Amino acid sequence: MAQLIRANVEHVARLARLALDDDEIEQFTRDLGVILDHAQQVAGLDTRDVAPTAHPLPLVNVLRPDEPHRSLDRDEVLAMAPDVQDGRFRVPRILDAP
Repeated sequence: MAQLIRANVEHVARLARLALDDDEIEQFTRDLGVILDHAQQVAGLDTRDVAPTAHPLPLVNVLRPDEPHRSLDRDEVLAMAPDVQDGRFRVPRILDAP
């Protein structure tokens, strides 16, 4: 079992600015001890023949290929806009500018 003591949990809680009561400190001491034990077991595994990966599953691009095509006609789109000025969409001001 990893050497996790109550003082370690209290220190981490203080750094994280967590107010833990005595029961919570005891519970976290047990829980974190179990987690550290598991991490120690994983660290002890022989991984010399395991290739490093960035993701455990193969990634496949599910997006369609990007193919250029004709876009909408500018005048047609602007004709559907509620307000247009100088060939552009006119929108309400949202920021105060000098």
